[in-house]
Amino acid sequence: MKGNFAAFGLIIFLWVLAGYFLNFLFRYYIFIPVQEWMNYKPIVKNPWAPASLLAVYITAVMVILVAVFKYWVQKQQDWLRSEKERITAELQLLKAQVHPHFLFNTLNNIYSFSLESSPKTPGLILKLSSLLSYMLYDCNAELVQLEKEISVMKDYIDLEKERYGNKIEISWSIEGDAENKSIAPLLMLPFLENAFKHGTSDQVEKPWLSVDISIRQHTLRCKIVNSKNINQPYRNNGIGIQNVKKRLSILYPEKHELKMNDEENFFVVSLLMELSSENGIKKSTSQLAAEKVSS
Repeated sequence: MKGNFAAFGLIIFLWVLAGYFLNFLFRYYIFIPVQEWMNYKPIVKNPWAPASLLAVYITAVMVILVAVFKYWVQKQQDWLRSEKERITAELQLLKAQVHPHFLFNTLNNIYSFSLESSPKTPGLILKLSSLLSYMLYDCNAELVQLEKEISVMKDYIDLEKERYGNKIEISWSIEGDAENKSIAPLLMLPFLENAFKHGTSDQVEKPWLSVDISIRQHTLRCKIVNSKNINQPYRNNGIGIQNVKKRLSILYPEKHELKMNDEENFFVVSLLMELSSENGIKKSTSQLAAEKVSS
C-alpha cells in the first residue's frame, strides 16, 4: 500500500462527495420527515446540514480498518510463507555443503584394498554405500531417527579406522536409549569429521579421539574430544562447522547449547540439545508431502 497517495486521496475525495449525497438523502427523506411527524422543535430543515456526517465517516473508518487488517494479515502470511521457503532452501543448501573430502579419501583407501584383493573391501564398500545413501536420501527429511544418525557416525568411524589403522586410538561410547527419538540430520557428523581431520595430523605424536553420546529422556549430549598439536591453533571456523551452527540456530533456537574449547593439547566439542519424539518424523514427512501438493 506504500506510495499510493494519489489513489488514496482520490478515494477520500469521492467518499466525501458520496457522504454528503448520502447525508442529504438521509436527512431529506428520513430525518426531517420524522421530525415533522413527531412535531419535534426545533426542526432542522436544511438537508445539507453536516450533523449526521459523523456516522458516515465512522462507517468509512470501520471499513478502512477491516480492509487494512485483512491486507496486513495477507502480507504477514505471504512473508511467513516466503520466510519458510527461504529457511528451507537455506537448510537444504547447508546440508548439501557437508564437506565431502572424506569420500575421496575413503574411495582411495578402498581402491588400495581392492588392488591387494583384501577381504575387507566388500565391507568397506557396503559401509560407504550406506553412508552415501543416508546423505542422499534419508537426509531429505526434516528429522531422522537418532538411531540411524548414530549408526552412520559409527560407520564413518569404521571407515576412518580402516584408513588410519593403528595410527590413531579411538574411544566410542553410547549411554541411554536412542529409540523413539528424532533429530535433524547431519548435526554431529561434521564435528566428528573435523575431529579426524585435526586429530590425525602428522604433527600430533600420538593421535587419539574420543566420542561420548548420552541420551536421557529427550535430551542428547554429544562430546567429541580429539588430540591436537600444542603449538598449532585449532581452526573451528570451517564451512562445515559454520553450517552446523547456522542449522542449530534455525532448527533448535534456545533448545541447544554448543561449546567448543581449545585446550593445550586437545580440543573439545560439547553439544547439548533437546530431541523430538518419533512422532516428529511422521509429522515432518506429512508436512513435506503437503508442501509438495500445495506447490
